[in-house]
Amino acid sequence: MEFPRTQIEGLSVPRLIMGTNWFLGYSHQSRAKDDFIKGHQNAERLADIAEVFLRAGCDSIYGVRPEAKALNQAVEEAEQRTGRRCIRMGTPHFNLAGTPQAEDEIRRTIDGFAAIGCQVCLPHQATTDALLDRRARKIRDMDRYAGWIRERGMIPGLSTHMPETIVYADETHLDVGTYIQIYNAAGFLMQVETDWVHRIIWKAEKPVITIKPLAAGRLLPLVGLAFNWATLREQDMVCIGCLTPDEARECIDISLAQLAHEGPAVALQATRSKGSLVRS
Repeated sequence: MEFPRTQIEGLSVPRLIMGTNWFLGYSHQSRAKDDFIKGHQNAERLADIAEVFLRAGCDSIYGVRPEAKALNQAVEEAEQRTGRRCIRMGTPHFNLAGTPQAEDEIRRTIDGFAAIGCQVCLPHQATTDALLDRRARKIRDMDRYAGWIRERGMIPGLSTHMPETIVYADETHLDVGTYIQIYNAAGFLMQVETDWVHRIIWKAEKPVITIKPLAAGRLLPLVGLAFNWATLREQDMVCIGCLTPDEARECIDISLAQLAHEGPAVALQATRSKGSLVRS
């Protein structure tokens, strides 16, 4: 079964997108866990995970970058194994010094993301949120950066941790095609209550990609994914990171079951304390 799809402008994308925190070593748990991820993952293991997503029709990845050589190699390998092209979404970090040299550096940065085949380019939260002006209710300079992204054949978007970003971008008719927003049942890393972010997503003029649906491993996949799929619009997407191919399969199976309003056929954890729950 192919995973359901939506659109970012004219680009067809799956509603479940591969995340890269568990590929690159950003656990949001501990330095030890970060180091474990970095020591465990390599191009071959990443390709194995990406292959699972691509075979399920989840042919999009969020968080690629020019300097992530092993990740880029893994995506290419998964494409070769499956015969399926992967949509790349990049999150550049801009030098915001405001000097002519910094502006040139930003252009070169965008060039680098275009060169690795990004189709959607969303300035990273560290850039977007630094430019958000609550007093003026706008995102300063982003219209210019979005124009540079368009000039290079990519769809501009915004990656943010601040819920105001979506509101101000819509109010000012900023030329972007999608938004990234943290959204999970635990409220992890969210700056306001979950119901506020839920309302902002539902009123957004563009499709929204939610990130950290499992609160960086603090929620069970069933809990985190069920919440996202039950409370998002049909045009919205969920981005999830996985450490292994089996984790990817579980997240895909749970997501498909939730979208079909069925019970997921995922193997449960077996421990001695749960032995009395097994039907004879």
